[in-house]
Amino acid sequence: MTPLIKNIVVVGGSYVGRATAQELARIIPKSHRVLLIEPHSHFNHLFAFPRFSIVPDHEHKAFIPYSNLFAATPDPSAHAVVQARVLSVQPQHVEVDREWQGSNEIPFEYLAIATGTVLSPPGNMPSHDKQSSIQYLRQYQSEIKRAKSIVIAGGGAVGVQMATDLKEYYPDKEVTVVQSRVRVMPQFHEKFHSLVQKRFDELGVRLITGARVVIPSNGFPNDGSTFQVQLTNGTGIPAGFVIPATGQSPNNELVKGLSASAPDSIINPQNGYIRVKPTMQFSDEKYPNFFAVGDIADTGSHKAARPGIAQAAVVAKNIQALIEGRSADEKFSWGPRAIHLTLGLVRYPQEEKLSRHILTSIKKKNVIFRDPNEAEGDTEPTITWKDDGQEDMGVEGIWKRQGMEVTSPEQYHL
Repeated sequence: MTPLIKNIVVVGGSYVGRATAQELARIIPKSHRVLLIEPHSHFNHLFAFPRFSIVPDHEHKAFIPYSNLFAATPDPSAHAVVQARVLSVQPQHVEVDREWQGSNEIPFEYLAIATGTVLSPPGNMPSHDKQSSIQYLRQYQSEIKRAKSIVIAGGGAVGVQMATDLKEYYPDKEVTVVQSRVRVMPQFHEKFHSLVQKRFDELGVRLITGARVVIPSNGFPNDGSTFQVQLTNGTGIPAGFVIPATGQSPNNELVKGLSASAPDSIINPQNGYIRVKPTMQFSDEKYPNFFAVGDIADTGSHKAARPGIAQAAVVAKNIQALIEGRSADEKFSWGPRAIHLTLGLVRYPQEEKLSRHILTSIKKKNVIFRDPNEAEGDTEPTITWKDDGQEDMGVEGIWKRQGMEVTSPEQYHL
């Protein structure tokens, strides 16, 4: 009799969940399989959403099939992507919102939660299928194009990127960023604010700090008219469109049932993230086979894909060790926070007739910023300016990491 294959369930199929599933599938024995559970029909390339909500003709590239996710692993057919939403986590199974192989319950031996955080659209898509999401981005592009003045509520990465893209793609529009803190992206060294402010000044982006946008109970008008956006400092700004970019909240709903029986042992009440050990296992000793990885994990590190993917490798090695009867000794450590941020693109007047070849060779401004590594005695951040960006942000590389080798433009419509 063939022994029963045991499941390793990864919940959440964004950047870190994808990396966790792929790392596991590369190293686990044949006694186990990886099930990646994700409600979206396609991988959502979130980092492209801010630009693709402004710049047309690329939106379909941001949604990548999961069909080849395990192509580079030793036994691709052994593992699966389950399109479903996890409703709750139990000690030995997860409950999902639709049947899979005849049941709404999927048992597991090991569980990795990579549910990340929730952003406001267009940072996240309101729909789970590709076509609806494409239509959403196209509608967003139309509304932005129609508006003469735009207010961005929030001075984080999404707000900064959209402001610079907007002002270069539509130089005649009034673009205002409203940031509640005294600096944009205040979690970084103060020189980050200085370089963003300089870039805003170059482009003509207005920055208001120390105030918030007041959101009306019935939302902002969306009829093409100009309206007054009220701020908490008592002033107002005329606008034709408001972009919410006010940050992220932990996507922790599915573990709240577990934490109800052990208050504060699973979810940190101060920030909503899942408490973990350096091994990425739940801190609660009742769940040694539970891991949290990426933005949802309360590691103290910067919420970004790069440290999350490093955590994915730790999770995979520790689950492999536990399967083999060894202790989970691999630990996650992190350096100073860093970010790779786009800060605009070149837009030529519409009457100029440029060839496609010239258009694709236009340089796009971006910056790599790393906080000082105090452990090594650094006192200044590392700043690397680059002009090698692409209008579609090099999306082909993301498709390749999903196991999708792009050989023709038609593939982006899969």
